Amino acid sequence: MERIAWLNGIFLPLADAKVSAQDRGFLFADGIYEFTAVLDGKLVDSEAHLARFARSAAGLDLPLPISIEEIETIQRELIARNALDQGGIYFQLTGGPAERDFLAPSTAPTLLLFTQASEVIERPSAKTGIAVMTIVDPRWARRDIKSIMLLGQVLAKREAAAAGAQEAWLVEDGFITEGASSSALIVTQDGTLVTRPNSQAILPGCTRKAVLAIAERDGVKVEERLFTVEEALAAREAILTSASNFVIPVVTIDGQPIGDGTPGPITRRLRDLYIEAARAG
Repeated sequence: MERIAWLNGIFLPLADAKVSAQDRGFLFADGIYEFTAVLDGKLVDSEAHLARFARSAAGLDLPLPISIEEIETIQRELIARNALDQGGIYFQLTGGPAERDFLAPSTAPTLLLFTQASEVIERPSAKTGIAVMTIVDPRWARRDIKSIMLLGQVLAKREAAAAGAQEAWLVEDGFITEGASSSALIVTQDGTLVTRPNSQAILPGCTRKAVLAIAERDGVKVEERLFTVEEALAAREAILTSASNFVIPVVTIDGQPIGDGTPGPITRRLRDLYIEAARAG
């Protein structure tokens, strides 16, 4: 089945979706993106993702060519046209085509949406856990904007993969910021769920936000504060969250086992509760 995308007001085959060589996203990484998970043919945490998309657009002074409500309607139509059951939808906004000039205004922005099917429930890593490698954070200062400028994350993931790890946790001044494509959380020895507070240093994770609320409702103590690599290594459990992975246990960091080196009970329960909430929503 040929995938259908939406580009600047038109539904068309993804293979036919073309963007100008002078697009500011291509020339300057002047753009943002978002990803909303799809489970059972339904959008997951859509309101939070759309709000973050609008916030990121404002951070780069990118005008939205259509309303947030229209973007959600297009996503639902793409789910139907692509018969998407599990996976997600990427939507990307750039400054659009213009002469190569750092200060050229975004007069005709480019907006693209497309689907990507993937298994999100029966994911092997959810049962076995993954390995994480810590890497000095190479990115720019406005990480709260979900920019398409992902070279730092690409380099970090390549380094982690070369060391046999599935994700990189980025470190600044001895403190973990976040994963290269995920939010980072730990469970301390007393059972407290710890994650870094939102700021310009990290992307405000939508899945992370939902998981923190679920944890508090389930009676788990939550602390939003900085934590060090040493504290992560000494944790009872470690967790990553993202829209494409939901909740995944981290069983080793830099080759050292976390807890007993297997997925912990708090992580497993939070994943189950998150999936239950996503399906109910």
